[in-house]
Amino acid sequence: MGFRLFRAAEDRPGEEKASAVGPLMAFRSFGRAVWSPRDTVSLTRNGYEQNVIGFRSVRMVAESAAAIPLVLTENGARMTDHPVLRLLERPNPGQGGRSFMECVYGHLQLSGNAYLEGAEHDQRGLPRELHCLRPDRMSVVPGPDGWPMAYDYAVGRQKHRFDMTGEIDPILHLKAFHPLDDHYGMSPLAAAAASIDVHNAAARWSKALLDNAARPSGAIVFTGKDGGGHLSEEQYQRLLRELEENHQGARNAGRPMLLEGGLDWRPMGYSPQDMEFLQTKNAAARDIALAFGVPPMLLGLPGDNTYSNYQEANRAFYRQTILPLVRKTANALAIWLGMGSGGTLALEPDQDAVPALSSEREALWRRVGSAGFLDEDEKRALLGLPKKAGK
Repeated sequence: MGFRLFRAAEDRPGEEKASAVGPLMAFRSFGRAVWSPRDTVSLTRNGYEQNVIGFRSVRMVAESAAAIPLVLTENGARMTDHPVLRLLERPNPGQGGRSFMECVYGHLQLSGNAYLEGAEHDQRGLPRELHCLRPDRMSVVPGPDGWPMAYDYAVGRQKHRFDMTGEIDPILHLKAFHPLDDHYGMSPLAAAAASIDVHNAAARWSKALLDNAARPSGAIVFTGKDGGGHLSEEQYQRLLRELEENHQGARNAGRPMLLEGGLDWRPMGYSPQDMEFLQTKNAAARDIALAFGVPPMLLGLPGDNTYSNYQEANRAFYRQTILPLVRKTANALAIWLGMGSGGTLALEPDQDAVPALSSEREALWRRVGSAGFLDEDEKRALLGLPKKAGK
């Protein structure tokens, strides 16, 4: 905060507007909020590596989505053994199917983009290996028509270009919706960036509070003789050293303080600003969870009464967040892997394998099974099952 004094000059231009307060004006400025950078690497470090709510939200979404098995149909027939299924079960020598898909879903949550590389294509055009590449190293090379004609993957000074002008695309680019970008998606982490900064600042404030005896600060008052006087420089420095060495930090919490004559300790309680700060931290945590589509109740956050119980919140989590994400990813995978197969492939999440949806699926099976006006094929179609073999 600063004040500047401006006095009117004697030789003002004639066209200057007159003001009663013109000879003396005070300017007051407030500090501006400092936000973290919004690039992918900075967002990942601040919102995933250093924030427990962001970390847990990303893990919940990625692990839950990767745990849902996919059902493959080719030309309308459900397949139990197929090269695509075997590829998704073991995409590369270093990863299993769930680990690979967890990487894909995690990158979508952190950067809004996921890049899948298909390597060593066979005669049918199906890749023998799939690899999930880091989005922060990938860049789109747009062609004259605006569509990507290549992707550049840079590691240090080395760069590899994936040509997208051939018959088979070597890269599958999965991206979240971004209304202001033609080539890159927008992640939930970017939408929650402001709340993450607030939550991280609150965590640092709590750490500083712990370093100061895990309680609000107080005041040591020196009265001296007859209620007056002041400490000498040597006494002042000695008192500071004693406080820092013996009374600060979590290990010294609750340790009694021995004061010499003339010194009086006056503790201070939480101010209304402190209490509001704690509420702001909880509100920021809920905002982060909501940006990822995770009901705050599943994270144990206080103040969330949106759902009546945990099971209802878990069902909403799968219905509104996990299943749409898996369907979108599976559909893009089916189109990409089916480019050289010659058939029509479709991948869908197996909802019967989701324990959180078991009660809903049981009710659906019961209603469809009791519908006497439907034949067997119609019932199987409503349940998402293929026709029986031979029909």
